Amino acid sequence: MRVYVPLTLSRLAEVHKAGELGPAPLTAFAVTPDLREWVASDDTEELEYAALGQAADASLRLIAGDAGAARRRVVLAADVPDGSLEQGAPELGLGEVRVGGVLGLKKVAAVHVDAGDAEADVAAAVAAGGQGDGVEDHELLWFATQEIPGLIG
Repeated sequence: MRVYVPLTLSRLAEVHKAGELGPAPLTAFAVTPDLREWVASDDTEELEYAALGQAADASLRLIAGDAGAARRRVVLAADVPDGSLEQGAPELGLGEVRVGGVLGLKKVAAVHVDAGDAEADVAAAVAAGGQGDGVEDHELLWFATQEIPGLIG
């Protein structure tokens, strides 16, 4: 199953250095039954985009909790076995899952990151408690895992 893991740029640097993301359980977002119902669509791309959006919102919350974090949302897209996920627990949010193991960078399919021109809107959204229309105007850019050194440089 494809999962979307929210991070910050500084956390991405740590993951790159370690070669893996852990410890378990990891918070991620995926196309879950509740997300499917919320989106009300059977279109796989639309559903995955919604899960990515939930992860981007979670990245925003991570940034808000770290005054030193760069004001750019970061989401890792990775493929994990369905059996390694916990979903549907009452404490989990919309589309939220827990990955039950360490996630090696080899499982990461792509990295999604805000462009530099989103920083002011991300900072404004953080200052507004995660609210702000400006940040929603920015699409996360797609990067291959080989491009991580350039992102964290």
